[in-house]
Amino acid sequence: MALNTIKISQVARFRAALILAVIADALQLAVFPIFVEGAESPADDVVDFGVAGVLVYLLGWHWEFLPSFLGKLVPGVDLVPFWTIAVANVYRKSKQMTIQQEQHIEEPPTISGTRSL
Repeated sequence: MALNTIKISQVARFRAALILAVIADALQLAVFPIFVEGAESPADDVVDFGVAGVLVYLLGWHWEFLPSFLGKLVPGVDLVPFWTIAVANVYRKSKQMTIQQEQHIEEPPTISGTRSL
């Protein structure tokens, strides 16, 4: 293991991803006149590509990011905060998986039958 590596906890990654998603959605809503064209706006596309890339880097690939990216290309539909919804959904799913794994570990092993000698 290299001494120069920095490990970021999963909680910090989700927090950074959620902050980025909220900022990107707020930017696309607050600066509406610049991004009004939807799929025809190059500035909107740059923001979406950048956000998608950083979210995949922080959280890994999740299918929730694909509809978010495609929804931003449709004029009018891009007003929905898809990035924030996608990150919240990924967080919710990861919490459910963690709880299920903990429950599976805590269950004592069962004996299916007894053997007689």
